[in-house]
Amino acid sequence: MVRLIACIGLGAFLSAVVRPTYGDITVFSNARSVGIYFLCMVTMGYAENASGKEKILTEIFNGYDGKIPPNYDNGNFFVQSMLHIRNYTNTPVKSSVQIYIIGIDSINEATMDFSMSFFVRQRWVDNRLNYTPTLNMSRLELDTKRMSNVWVPDLYFVNEKKADVHHVTVPNKLMHIYPDGLVVYSMRVTAVFSCTMDLQKYPLDDQKCYVVLESYGYSTETLVMRWHPNPVEKADNLQLPQFELQNITDYICDVTYAGVTYTCLKLELFLHRNLGYYIIQVYIPSFLIVILSWVSFWLNVDSTPARISLGLLTVLTMTTQSQGAKASLPRVSYIKAIDIWMSTCLLFVFAALIEFAYVNVLARVDQRKVNSVTSKLNEAKEDEEEKTQNQQSWCFTKLEDKERARMLDKISRAIFPAVFLVFNIIYWLVYVFWEPSPAA
Repeated sequence: MVRLIACIGLGAFLSAVVRPTYGDITVFSNARSVGIYFLCMVTMGYAENASGKEKILTEIFNGYDGKIPPNYDNGNFFVQSMLHIRNYTNTPVKSSVQIYIIGIDSINEATMDFSMSFFVRQRWVDNRLNYTPTLNMSRLELDTKRMSNVWVPDLYFVNEKKADVHHVTVPNKLMHIYPDGLVVYSMRVTAVFSCTMDLQKYPLDDQKCYVVLESYGYSTETLVMRWHPNPVEKADNLQLPQFELQNITDYICDVTYAGVTYTCLKLELFLHRNLGYYIIQVYIPSFLIVILSWVSFWLNVDSTPARISLGLLTVLTMTTQSQGAKASLPRVSYIKAIDIWMSTCLLFVFAALIEFAYVNVLARVDQRKVNSVTSKLNEAKEDEEEKTQNQQSWCFTKLEDKERARMLDKISRAIFPAVFLVFNIIYWLVYVFWEPSPAA
């Protein structure tokens, strides 16, 4: 009422003072008075709303103790605790938890962890924060400095290695208080979580990583956390460089420590590894190196420098690539799919080099026989019939050794590709469809 009288008086005063001295513009003057009146009403309304919020904050925090959970009997708690009475009862606070995933930045096989940025949102009712709203005020939005005065659940991440709450440009926290005492609390976190990985099928593997949330100090008699009806939300542009996030499953996993039960929530992230990078960077290059080692089978038996250079080059290249492919992996005691592939490719390349060595031995043996027979022919003083017989024997031996060497190369041209093809069929069938048994 006071505001209404003040605004009417201000509008009449301004209309009389600023009325024009010429012309009949009474309508314009009246309209101006009405505008001034409404402007005054709105300005004073905002001022009253701001002062109303400050008054509500003062009232609800008067006597409020943020160190005590909402549903404790405040009047009896301190008396009973001082008298060491253990039979007081309280209703547990029910907190609703929701995770909004902004991005999963990296998944590291060597350290077996992954980094994730997300909003963690919590909702609970604190009846001590009830208030009567005024002038279209649906909720109280608290500043970060006032948030420290409000009791919040002591949520922590069990498998977290390192975590940070963002503080640029201000602490990334939000707290809204509704008239019925509902508290909505949110903060932005970037954390590194441990993830035990089974790499037997690497890089054709799928991984399950977890985010586990528990109450650190409050048992289920004081605090019960449960998932929101929509427990997980994801950003529309969420993409992972090497994995595809196929499914997220939520669990309730209340645990007991030393006879005390604590509330627990768990998220299971099912990650499917994208094979494209490994096909381009690992499988195709090693496949081509193995094929390159087979070129020596088409070279002449006497081309020793070319064949030995090609064999050594492919062996060294295959060894270097095998070390590079496994450099980012942990030193585990079991055999991985990438180990089978690299070892087999190295074996094929090494076998091609061994095949050349055997062929070369046959050629050198043949050459020694030729030199030995020639020397004997020059020194022998035998008749023409015996000389002809020795030459025929030499020719037969030469043809036999050369044919054996050439025949070995011809067989290798077919055997090596065929065996490698069979290996590929078995390898891909096994590691695509085989599922390793879960660890006990």
